[in-house]
Amino acid sequence: MTNRLRTEIQEEEEVEEVIEERPARELPDNFFTQLFTKGFLTTEKATNALPFILFLAFLGMVYIGNMHYAEKSVREIDALTKEVKELGWDYKSTKADMAFKSTLTEVAKRADTLGLSQSVDPPGKITVKEVADGN
Repeated sequence: MTNRLRTEIQEEEEVEEVIEERPARELPDNFFTQLFTKGFLTTEKATNALPFILFLAFLGMVYIGNMHYAEKSVREIDALTKEVKELGWDYKSTKADMAFKSTLTEVAKRADTLGLSQSVDPPGKITVKEVADGN
């Protein structure tokens, strides 16, 4: 018994397959094909321009980052301005409340709860007589 598979493989190897070469496809004649094929933009020129292109990309990223930072700063300034206004309103209302509570009638009302009362007698004047000294 012979190995039939091996003989079939050897026969297939002997048969040469002819691969048809396709004709080169013609490119349409437009701006982009002329730009890349006619020698205006070569790989050498592209590699020479690469540092400049990377520099422009870096400047673009810095510009975008700066805009984000500026917008963030503006938002923070707006929030702080609102907070300052609210604190100013709190200060003014607290000041007015304190001025009201420090009036004579309000102090007297609060002192009554502690058992203190307002004097009805007018204040007296204290005078000190000088003693004649032998000098």
